[in-house]
Amino acid sequence: MSTATNVEATAVNTIEWLAAGTNTIVVPVYQRQYRWDIGGCERLLSDIRAVAREDKAHRHFIGSILSAQDGGTGETDLILIDGQQRITTLMLLVAALHHAIRDTDSALAAELARVLVRSDAPGRTKLRPHDAWADLYESVVLDQRGDTDRESRFDDNYAFFRSQIHVEEVPVIWRGLQKLEHVSITLGAQANAQQIFESLNSTGEPLRDHELIHNYILMGLSHAEQVDVEARFWVPIERHTGEAIGAFWRHYLVLVTGREVAANGEHGVYSAFRKSFPRVDVTHLQADAAEWRHYAEIYGILLDPSREQDPEIAQQLRHVNTFGRSSYPLVMSAYSDHVRGAIERSELVETLEWLQALYLRRALVNLPAERLIARLCRARRDGHDALARAFARITPSDERVSAVLKYSELPHPAYVLGRLEGVDDLDSFDIEHIVPVVPGDAWSGDGERAWVDYSEDEQNSHRALAPTLGNLTLLEEALTERVFGASFPVKRSEAYARSAVPATRDLAAVPTWNTAAITQRTVALTSDLIRIWARPALPEIDDDGLTPILDAVRRRGWPTGWEREFDYVEYRGERWEVPDVKYLFNRVFRRAWTDTRAAALAYCATHGGPIYQDMAWKGQWDELDESHFLYMGWDSNYMMTAVQGVLEESGIASEVFVKYSYIGNVM
Repeated sequence: MSTATNVEATAVNTIEWLAAGTNTIVVPVYQRQYRWDIGGCERLLSDIRAVAREDKAHRHFIGSILSAQDGGTGETDLILIDGQQRITTLMLLVAALHHAIRDTDSALAAELARVLVRSDAPGRTKLRPHDAWADLYESVVLDQRGDTDRESRFDDNYAFFRSQIHVEEVPVIWRGLQKLEHVSITLGAQANAQQIFESLNSTGEPLRDHELIHNYILMGLSHAEQVDVEARFWVPIERHTGEAIGAFWRHYLVLVTGREVAANGEHGVYSAFRKSFPRVDVTHLQADAAEWRHYAEIYGILLDPSREQDPEIAQQLRHVNTFGRSSYPLVMSAYSDHVRGAIERSELVETLEWLQALYLRRALVNLPAERLIARLCRARRDGHDALARAFARITPSDERVSAVLKYSELPHPAYVLGRLEGVDDLDSFDIEHIVPVVPGDAWSGDGERAWVDYSEDEQNSHRALAPTLGNLTLLEEALTERVFGASFPVKRSEAYARSAVPATRDLAAVPTWNTAAITQRTVALTSDLIRIWARPALPEIDDDGLTPILDAVRRRGWPTGWEREFDYVEYRGERWEVPDVKYLFNRVFRRAWTDTRAAALAYCATHGGPIYQDMAWKGQWDELDESHFLYMGWDSNYMMTAVQGVLEESGIASEVFVKYSYIGNVM
């Protein structure tokens, strides 16, 4: 029977384990802050009181404690990988006992002190938390806190123990503490600390992706190295990204991989990070961590464009933020190249303008904006022209936009009108509906006929056009209040003529406001809109229905009666009639066997299939030649991944697109 060589597990007495030797038990910097609340302390104290009342043979098990020797310092500190919450709470309880009887029972006080402080250095505690709060912890357990300093979880839990334990009960509690046991898991030099840590934490409070990344980066380092990397890299990353640190890592990995990264479930961001950075030893970490810090600083500027020194770029970043943060991977890429001098300032601004045009135009024609940025990041790696072509292909054309503007509600009206009408600071302006969304009975467009006298068709036509571009303008808040609910002639003289916005002042010259005037103004403003939010001037088709193969996902199962997942697949200019991913899988691998055999074999060698030299088991096989066979019995998720992988290996993935069927899009 073989034995484990990298992990040693032993059942030990917890108090003796804490008190033994002169080593310091160090909480590494990647651990979360101390979190136990009063409820947890109450349960622990209750368990200790209960076991204290039992006979001498009775013990209380508190779980497992995972640790490793720190070989990176002269002193062999014990690194506490898992168990810091329990150990810290026990230390606070021991400190409360010690302070309660130190002046009345010197012998018991000495036993308690042996757990709290090192015998060779009375001023040093046996437990050393993360440097960020180590001094705070030590001031509590060494009773060096002032009454006005009670502000931490350490203070709260220590105060709870002091309030619950009378001096005469201290020996009883101490007897219960001495009956605690745990399994001490000590890691050898070759043990995978991160994997063990993840498995031990799987049943507790789930770690978030950025916390797992933090642990993964630091866990293999010595304590001194951890402190250094934490201070120079991780703390700046946290400072720049703040509460958005989880989103930062997801967006950064989209930039790095050129693939969409799952934001929820199964730690998709962490998995993508480990795949992208399989080695995080000190040799590789320095350059990688400097890069992470660089992009985190950029991310902070995107979150708060006021940090940007260039006024035009700052304004462009504010404009991009109108559409949320999904574009950040591409913006980070372009901004980084700009600050490093790899591209001109004009190219950065051009990319930001293309992004705004993409999002606004797709919103106008009611197209989704998801799963677009990864493909643009991939295209950008191939140069400026490739990025322009990628933008052109997914940005709706001038004709489509012009057609819908006449009758569609204007999305992001403040942003659009601000750029159209030259107003940068929108704080003191309102969106003015020239025809109100709900006109009052007395409202009039010409000063002669009241709204109540309009026919039903006229009223419906006005209501339909009320949220469109031609019926909207910016108006100062004070003027809006003055003419709220007033007819057009009153608004024209009392508000529009007095506005500082030229486009609004021009309305004062319009004698009558009706559906014809709205349409005429829409046409005039549309020409400005398609000029400001310009699509790259390339002859690329406006084909928003095609999805690059690397962005394709396997959809859910089909309802009865539906058989087509895809309308068709565009393969390097060819149009393939393939109904679903199984047919696509077969056709791609048969084509790869003919056109790019070396790449197909390389992919199969790396991934263990799906092409084999023998039909080694029963199932559905397709013969490629006399000695090679394609296994067809995979599930659809495997097939989609394999299609994407072999096309990437062949270097032609950018030339393959899928067109989902109607039900394929719905599903």
